[in-house]
Amino acid sequence: MSKIMSGLVTGVALLSTGLLAGAFGYGAVNVAATFDVVPLDVRLTFHTALMQRNGVVMQTAMALAAISSLTLAFLSRGRPRQLAGVAVALVVTSFLVTRFGNVPINGRIKVWATTSAPADHAAILDQWETYNVVRTVAALIAFVLVIAVSRLKLADRVLTPAPQPG
Repeated sequence: MSKIMSGLVTGVALLSTGLLAGAFGYGAVNVAATFDVVPLDVRLTFHTALMQRNGVVMQTAMALAAISSLTLAFLSRGRPRQLAGVAVALVVTSFLVTRFGNVPINGRIKVWATTSAPADHAAILDQWETYNVVRTVAALIAFVLVIAVSRLKLADRVLTPAPQPG
């Protein structure tokens, strides 16, 4: 495999996992924290509007992060392959938590925004926030692992002498 292809795959994996971790991180630190200090009707309305916009963007980021990290794992050997493999598992974890944790609650929130929240809404919103933290941490660790892979691959390239012409 060429150094150019390896560098391209590594760059895409870094970019996509970084964007995923950054988007989830911003959401966890700023958006979710803001949800806690605004009136419930504002939260529900904003949350619903945000999820309509986020759907395609976040699904694309998760898919690109998973595919590029998987490609990075296949193109790597040894420790970098293992780390990239764990990064793939963490990106898939963030997807699964989103799909089976956050998304069903988002559907309920959408209904509440047009009707009213049930008596146990606080517990359900706390569960959404727990899922949000889990997927954010998974995405962040995946990004850190891809950074580690890129550094290991770079160090390997620097330490491996180039073949001399014959």
